[in-house]
Amino acid sequence: MTQHKDDIPNINKETFLPSDPSQLTAANPSTNPAKILLLYGSIRERSFSRLATEEAQRILNYLGAETKVFNPIGMPQPDSEDSQHPKVQELHELVKWCEGMVWCSPERHGSMTSIMKSQIDWIPLTLGAVRPTQGKTLAVMQVSGGSQSFNTVNQLRILGRWMRLLTIPNQSSVPKAWQQFDDDNRMKPSALYDRIVDVMEELVKFTLLTRDIKDHLVDRYSERTESLAQFKQRLDDPLQ
Repeated sequence: MTQHKDDIPNINKETFLPSDPSQLTAANPSTNPAKILLLYGSIRERSFSRLATEEAQRILNYLGAETKVFNPIGMPQPDSEDSQHPKVQELHELVKWCEGMVWCSPERHGSMTSIMKSQIDWIPLTLGAVRPTQGKTLAVMQVSGGSQSFNTVNQLRILGRWMRLLTIPNQSSVPKAWQQFDDDNRMKPSALYDRIVDVMEELVKFTLLTRDIKDHLVDRYSERTESLAQFKQRLDDPLQ
């Protein structure tokens, strides 16, 4: 029998759900400020990724967000300790708390630093039955000692996708970062500073827009189908 060109016989009709616009609006929208966690990728005494992160935090606070910055000093390398290490537990609690994140790393040898990657590697895809990063928003930033580069923000985007985060379109890359901060460790007025303002504005907007419907936005047909098959197997064989 010839199939019609529009047939989709491989689709499971029980788990293939048409788009429902009503699910894109929360029945009871959250009223709390956007909760944003900020991570940076250097432990130098005068860390420009930390200084850029602190500028981002000030902007977020001005926009009405509630913010927390994680200090990576004392964070062990992945696999050198178990997840009960106090710094790891601190990071896990902050990730569960937040509705969005900012990741800001220096660029070293053309990529993010090991300190930045270690923090991300310690964030699990699941904590019990909870996926702590799924559907939350993410803004990516980098600082460089030399000329303009986007290697690190591009890598952070890849990791954000892997962590099932909603990475916003805008991003910030600060070249020759040592020239961009004054003696009081405040960022000087510039187009580079304005870009950080742009990114933080966008992050707050996307967080407020998506936080109440994030589970629906990242709900997957393949996972619904797999879950249904497992459920039916348990019904057929309750001893499984």
